[in-house]
Amino acid sequence: MTRIDAHQHFWSLARGDYGWLTSEMEPIYRDFLPDDLGPLLTEAGIDGTILVQAAPTVAETEFMIGLAREQPFIRGVVGWVDFEDPRAPGEIARLAGQSALVGLRPMIQDIADDDWMLGEGLVTTFGALIAADLTFDALTLPRHLPALRELLARHPNMRTVIDHGSKPMIRDGIMDGWHQDMAALASGTSAFCKLSGLVTEARADWTVDDLRPYVDHLLDTFGPDRLVWGSDWPVCTLASSYGQWVEATGELLSGLAEDERSAILGGNAARAYRMRAPDSANAK
Repeated sequence: MTRIDAHQHFWSLARGDYGWLTSEMEPIYRDFLPDDLGPLLTEAGIDGTILVQAAPTVAETEFMIGLAREQPFIRGVVGWVDFEDPRAPGEIARLAGQSALVGLRPMIQDIADDDWMLGEGLVTTFGALIAADLTFDALTLPRHLPALRELLARHPNMRTVIDHGSKPMIRDGIMDGWHQDMAALASGTSAFCKLSGLVTEARADWTVDDLRPYVDHLLDTFGPDRLVWGSDWPVCTLASSYGQWVEATGELLSGLAEDERSAILGGNAARAYRMRAPDSANAK
């Protein structure tokens, strides 16, 4: 099977636009670039990745697109534009001319207004995203899920991926609210959901059994044909090595048929994103 890590990041601190990344996050407060990830992908048997924005700037999006030109394992880039800027539709059209760009992600989890995504001023921007055949990555928390459901009802043709299972409160063992809202999104929309970012929502001494009720719920609701696996590397290293998350995923999906595991671990990424094939001119 082709295995795709559909959620990973790179950053170079000298660029200066990662406002959330401070020296207090010492384990990941350094540069993380393709040479750091490449050996981990090889060891885990991962064939390609989707590189996701980590800074709310177009400059970082262009930085990532540049990395994708150089690295065949980067099959797509999820970038950022200012959705509130009246010039956003033009910016989206310009960036969509780069074949590496497969999606856009506003950093909704950091926006104070839980209903921000429903603002009338964003309708044109979402329309431009759809027209450009890009995927909307929804970086939400559980409290945003009712608004997300309303947004997707407004834009039923928008290809959407919910990042990190919408970050359920695994650390506190809370499922109420998230459980119902994710089920409603799964049944009422065509959204995909990423099986990623869960270890950093759990206790520091997490076990697979801590994650299992949440993963099982996502399997029961979205099903193996709409779950997309990702690592959230290097953020995941705050709670797990790359290999530990790969191993945990194997346990969590062990009850599925081979074709179902194959879909989650790679096949669904091709449908969730316009995932490009490796550049034959650069492939080794």
